[in-house]
Amino acid sequence: MFELFILLVLAHLVADYVFQTDSIALGKNNTLDPAKFGVNWYYWMSSHAATHSLFVYILTMNIWACLFEFASHFIIDYMKCNKHYGLHVDQLLHIICKVMIVIMIV
Repeated sequence: MFELFILLVLAHLVADYVFQTDSIALGKNNTLDPAKFGVNWYYWMSSHAATHSLFVYILTMNIWACLFEFASHFIIDYMKCNKHYGLHVDQLLHIICKVMIVIMIV
């Protein structure tokens, strides 16, 4: 259980900080001008959430965990982009979701 949690957190860090380019980080923000990024924010947000959900699926081989990750990551980042909370709360919510995935799997 703990090993899966650690792997999920590490995968989250890779997806959020290594694979998320500046274009993705800015493009997924629905409060910014979409013309600046070439496509609407929800394409950026969906691809970012899909990256996270792919990691979850690879680690768990569970489609429900994958879908949960996609939906929760999309919603959490959307709320952060709309300034409902900052980076620390955003990351805490993502970690809580990892705990929920582990519970779901076990």
